[in-house]
Amino acid sequence: MTEISSAPQTLTTAATGHWIGGRTVASESASRIPVENPATGEVVTEIPLAAQADVDHVVDTAKEAFSTWKTASLSKRTQILFRYRELLNARKKELAQIISREHGKVFSDALGEVQRGLEVVEFACGIPHQLKGSLTINASTDVDVHSARHPLGPVAIITPFNFPAMVPMWFTPIAVASGNTVVIKPSEKDPSAVNWQAELWQEAGLPDGVVNVLHGDKVAVDGLLNHPDIQAVSFVGSTPVAKYVYETGTKAGKRVQALGGAKNHMMVLPDADLERAADSAVSAGYGSAGERCMAISVVVAVGDIADQLVEKIAERTRGLSLGGENPDLGPLINRGHRDKVRSYVDGAEAEGASIVVDGRSWAEADVSEAAFLGPTLLDHVTPAMKAYQDEIFGPVLSVVRAETYEQALELINTNPYGNGTAIFTRDGAAARRFEMEVSVGMVGVNVPIPVPMAYYSFGGWKNSLFGDSHAHGAEGVHFYTRGKVVTTRWGDPAESGLQLGFPQND
Repeated sequence: MTEISSAPQTLTTAATGHWIGGRTVASESASRIPVENPATGEVVTEIPLAAQADVDHVVDTAKEAFSTWKTASLSKRTQILFRYRELLNARKKELAQIISREHGKVFSDALGEVQRGLEVVEFACGIPHQLKGSLTINASTDVDVHSARHPLGPVAIITPFNFPAMVPMWFTPIAVASGNTVVIKPSEKDPSAVNWQAELWQEAGLPDGVVNVLHGDKVAVDGLLNHPDIQAVSFVGSTPVAKYVYETGTKAGKRVQALGGAKNHMMVLPDADLERAADSAVSAGYGSAGERCMAISVVVAVGDIADQLVEKIAERTRGLSLGGENPDLGPLINRGHRDKVRSYVDGAEAEGASIVVDGRSWAEADVSEAAFLGPTLLDHVTPAMKAYQDEIFGPVLSVVRAETYEQALELINTNPYGNGTAIFTRDGAAARRFEMEVSVGMVGVNVPIPVPMAYYSFGGWKNSLFGDSHAHGAEGVHFYTRGKVVTTRWGDPAESGLQLGFPQND
């Protein structure tokens, strides 16, 4: 076996091209945009914005590769997956460096992102078990029936900026293991992680054209959504775009899973361990600078614990660091998004919220090209405020006060989003009641970010998901395959004859 190096490779600042058919391909479009490191403002690469000709090229390549990949044995597919897993595990620090450089998240957070993606790769390594069909012998006299799962064809995966490595790994390993070919359209804000993964797939032995990367903007997205040879689309992003992707893709006859935004609440009951609750609120609210769909953005303090809980959260928030040798938080994805997040803090203050910890001073002190905004804690937030209603997607944590469990539950259930939620309590009965009554797709009990393991499926309810299938797990396998049922009879030819009536089982 070839030796696998775990040493990070030198990162280049060369232009990033499309990856089509196992090689870097120049774009048919002359339009290019820079990719910046949000911690410094440095331009680290540039990418092309695909033209329709690029879309046609990459889909044609994926379609051609599908003609042979769909018949590849499960043994061959799993050997490649295990090799990919081995390579990725050995070189995950290299990928984490790329994420940190283009997204800005701290290295430990980037490394954790890669590790969670690896879990899906490991799940996909067991694809033979997931693709097993069923058999019934003598369903009727001398008639057997069996079922099987078949791949779809070329599929598109459109991914967001906040997890440039993990989200592609939610979908790609399962799609590939199931016999499909893939076109990934990563975010134009941090695209290099996907190109790196595509090259690693090739190194693992994946045939050319099975995994491809197309860079671009709305032209690329619309081209994939409307291309007749794309059979399915997986998307993660904001709710308005998720809805657009779902409506456009399904109108074009495609299978679509579109994961949208969130407004995740963490209910803290009076009997909760407030130290643990405060730790969890800070970790879940400010980790990844709040740029994750599973971030806790609202803490609902129930009863008379609010003042005490807010003080504990504030104490921890003030101790967080940005920049320096070992920062707790990185910058936001760019200065435009930083200014948008800051505007929510300005608006909340104008609407009467209390600014307990003000992170805006970081933006004021940031005279460089960086995009830092410090962690911000808002108290006395109400549902009428813009900061409560919208997904802020930044390091802003709001505290809403509720007198009773019922009031807190109503807040969560009437919110248009239903991605994740959590309850903190020592009361098992209260926790079980919450689990049964809350209208949210992923629920944590004393767990602030209830992201499931890869063998379960990820996805929310309401405006957090468009489509019926969640990501990875059994639902992911079913999304990337379609069922076929075959009925067979091998009887005596002498017994044949016309049967014009409706078939009956006997």
